Amino acid sequence: MISPLQFETLLEATKQVLRFVHPADAVLKHFFRDHKNLGMRDRGLIAETIYALLRKRTWLMHLTQSDQPRLLLLATLVKVQGWEVRTLSGFTKAHEREMLRAIVAEPSHLSLPAETNFPEWLIQLYLTRHTRQELIDLAHGLNQPGPLDLRVNTIHSNRAAVLAELAEIEVEASATPFSPVGIRVVGKPALQQHKLLVDGHVEVQDEGSQLLGYLLAPKRGEMVVDFCAGAGGKTLLLGALMHSTGRLYALDISEKRLTNLKPRLKRSGLSNVQPVRIEHENDARIKRLAGKVDRVLVDAPCSGLGTLRRNPDLKWRQSADDVAELAVKQTNILASAAQMLKPGGRLVYATCSILYEENQAIIENFLANNGDFHLVNSQEILRAQQIDIDCGETFQIFPHRHNTDGFFAAVLEKRV
Repeated sequence: MISPLQFETLLEATKQVLRFVHPADAVLKHFFRDHKNLGMRDRGLIAETIYALLRKRTWLMHLTQSDQPRLLLLATLVKVQGWEVRTLSGFTKAHEREMLRAIVAEPSHLSLPAETNFPEWLIQLYLTRHTRQELIDLAHGLNQPGPLDLRVNTIHSNRAAVLAELAEIEVEASATPFSPVGIRVVGKPALQQHKLLVDGHVEVQDEGSQLLGYLLAPKRGEMVVDFCAGAGGKTLLLGALMHSTGRLYALDISEKRLTNLKPRLKRSGLSNVQPVRIEHENDARIKRLAGKVDRVLVDAPCSGLGTLRRNPDLKWRQSADDVAELAVKQTNILASAAQMLKPGGRLVYATCSILYEENQAIIENFLANNGDFHLVNSQEILRAQQIDIDCGETFQIFPHRHNTDGFFAAVLEKRV
């Protein structure tokens, strides 16, 4: 228990700290200098309580529905420090004690579904290999809106020129921290009809997606396959990295997606891209390329859970069974794509998923059954291109760590 005088002293110190004019330790040091009569026990109580309040301030504001120092301090004593409400009766009013009793009855932590905004199936799947805190951190990142990232088409322009042009129209933007051709725009300005996009000088593409092209690192004159090309965002990047030389096949089962690629391809200025519709991963066109291709990008169909910043409905429209079905498809696609590589060739398997079942599990199974392939360190590949990013041996990036969408990639090379 503390006396009313002790509480008022504690409240006075709390008010000074919560002004946030100076660091808390400096404020308390000054406060104790002005209150020389305080003993070590009182000083310890004051410091411990205030730091507990600072660590839990947002949560305490939620509980009390207030930012008033007095209410936050009372809530700290009962909810964080564990004091009984009756021990505070000497310096609290009846309505304050009623509020404190209601706070005590409220759960200390939100349920995981409420705290993460994830469905139960996703929570359980993720927790099989990660901690609760890792889940919460990931959810916090994925539940924020993603920034607008652009990729500069180096066939037409360069990053400095594009940044200068954006500045002319008063669009705030800067170079992305990792991708050499990326630009991050502040806010969501209307750029759809701007000549930069209309003329193919830039494309909208998340920085994480751009980095996949640098993992494949195609060279001039090579034969390259984008196995699941979709609407061709990564195809266009690969073509630019190849300086519009060699042959780049954009394969997809959807005629509609490949049709949508054509106007973008025309704007890009690339002349080395050949869109090819296939029926399935075992299409005869794929078999004709067996052992002939230098590099293959497999951006496999996946749950897309790494893109929840941009597609928040995905988590509500899928289940663990869907993930299991996708894993079968991913396994088959990877096996088929690998057959196209020549000895010494490189394959990048990538997803925009955060789940082990779609990522590491697929690679582990593939390597166990294909001794002629080996894993190459993704981080070293990027560093060799002056891209300094902490992504691990198998490439993994996350919104809460890298401010990108969530991506996974494994670089595989066929032994000579």
